[in-house]
Amino acid sequence: MLMRRVAIIAKPQKEELRGILPELLLWLRAHGYDPVMDQTCGTYTQDAQIVPRHELPDQNPELVIVLGGDGTLLAAARVFAKTDVPILSVNLGSLGFLTEVRLNDLYSHLEGWSKACCSIEERAMLHCELLRKGELVSEHEALNDVVVSKGAIARMCDFRVALGDQLVAAFRADGVIISTPTGSTAYSLAANGPILAPNVDALIVTPICPHLLTLRPLVVQGDSDLILNVAGIADQAYLTVDGQEAIALEVGDELHCSKSVHKVKLVRMGNTGFFDVLRAKLKWGER
Repeated sequence: MLMRRVAIIAKPQKEELRGILPELLLWLRAHGYDPVMDQTCGTYTQDAQIVPRHELPDQNPELVIVLGGDGTLLAAARVFAKTDVPILSVNLGSLGFLTEVRLNDLYSHLEGWSKACCSIEERAMLHCELLRKGELVSEHEALNDVVVSKGAIARMCDFRVALGDQLVAAFRADGVIISTPTGSTAYSLAANGPILAPNVDALIVTPICPHLLTLRPLVVQGDSDLILNVAGIADQAYLTVDGQEAIALEVGDELHCSKSVHKVKLVRMGNTGFFDVLRAKLKWGER
């Protein structure tokens, strides 16, 4: 009988995985699934095929199980960005805003998945291209955000933001966040950006500590072509993707951001909605 493949991605330095993973592998095999794990899982058990994380999409899994926090989910989302594989994320972190599933509910969700009783929630991703002297240096997919920010010296950088060929603003700041609606509750929120429901077709531009009191976060249409130019750098500036990938920038670099053609598919079961999570996790609206 052909076994259906499931990929497992885990958060490093989580000792509870020594007990979680063997039980999970037994359940998957008992229900006709063939588990394949990333190398992080391999530090806790050797009882399944171990594959480098970036090669997991080549295994053609029908489901990805993420054991960790929001950061682990963000990493998994980028790995599987160009696939249609759904992700079931289990919270082993501290906040778990995106990883809604509690560990105690893991097997009920897996039962629901195996019986086709779960729903799929799609989240938009951000596509960004880094250009230097007109040449493409790198391109990235992000679920939350891309950030351009200064280095260690406490001096601001000069930025220029445009929508296509239309100038939006030129200003000095510690950095700029360009985020998806999903990322509106992450770094952008900490920088006084607005909260957007995940299904809103928009992108957010949030300056970090701008030198102008009149400069405020900006929400633009989802199909916008945002161009961020690094006009001046005091010491060093970096592009970070979902807070996990870092690329050093040079004066004159341009970042082109637009809504990605790819989406992240999250497995959901039950009636828990975005605002339920917002109230529970961020205490939104409480006195």
